Amino acid sequence: MLLEKSLAAIFVLLLAATLVNGLLVLLRPGKNWRELTLRIRTWWLIIILFSLALLSPHWLALTFFALVSFVALKEFLTLAPLRQSDRMPLLWMFIAIPINYWLIGIGWYGMFTIFIPVYVFLFLPTRMVIAGDTHSFLRTASQLHWGLMTTVFAFSHVAFLLILPSESQSTGALLVLFLVGLTELNDIAQYLWGKSLGHIKVTPKVSPNKTLAGLLGGVATTAVVATILGPILTPLSSPMALAAGTIIGITGFCGDVVMSAIKRDIGVKDSGTLLPGHGGILDRLDSLLFTAPVFFHFIRYFYY
Repeated sequence: MLLEKSLAAIFVLLLAATLVNGLLVLLRPGKNWRELTLRIRTWWLIIILFSLALLSPHWLALTFFALVSFVALKEFLTLAPLRQSDRMPLLWMFIAIPINYWLIGIGWYGMFTIFIPVYVFLFLPTRMVIAGDTHSFLRTASQLHWGLMTTVFAFSHVAFLLILPSESQSTGALLVLFLVGLTELNDIAQYLWGKSLGHIKVTPKVSPNKTLAGLLGGVATTAVVATILGPILTPLSSPMALAAGTIIGITGFCGDVVMSAIKRDIGVKDSGTLLPGHGGILDRLDSLLFTAPVFFHFIRYFYY
């Protein structure tokens, strides 16, 4: 019941945001509210799909997260400059996705932690060598490794939270909700604090909108909310929830600016157009790619 109530609360907040947006459109018709409207519409789709995944059997939820990894990896590879000779390594990268999620499904934690970071890491450049193309070899290998590590391995830690052993079947789903909710809250809080009080730039050459006030305010806000919600939704005590919230706030910021640096290097503002009002799927996952593995291992180390 706690999971259902938590999801219902999210839908109530989203409904309130939709009503506020509608009032703004009516009361201030001269201002362009199109981007905000598109963002809210997209959030409806994201939250509906996410909620269905959390309420589904584990095999169906893992399939959903595997599909998200597939789309994210495909989007990343669309952005990265690749060579004609890399077609077979790319095929093996996509083959690694179902294997990775199958390892999660059977709970083989040891193999999961080394399958992509060790075996696939070594296999991909070996397969590239067979093609005999040495032009931009190191850059291409780095891009392939980075894309697979973030969009598949790092992100799949969200899915692994679902199957952690617990007395209640909803515990894993609540951990996922806690992680994803706080990661998104951290992004919003950092943006609002930065807009309100931000003057000192943290990464002016990478993401000029990131300020020290935004970083500190976002981390503090996330930590406070985590301290309140942690003991309610998760096995975390208040002090441990505070630590988890702080970790999510800091790593979320790191994920955001690192992915911004990658997009700036490639020369694009958004990673794609899949999510109207948001950009690409990587624009929505950037912070989560860093928070997910760190939070997962924090939980597993202290509670499992």
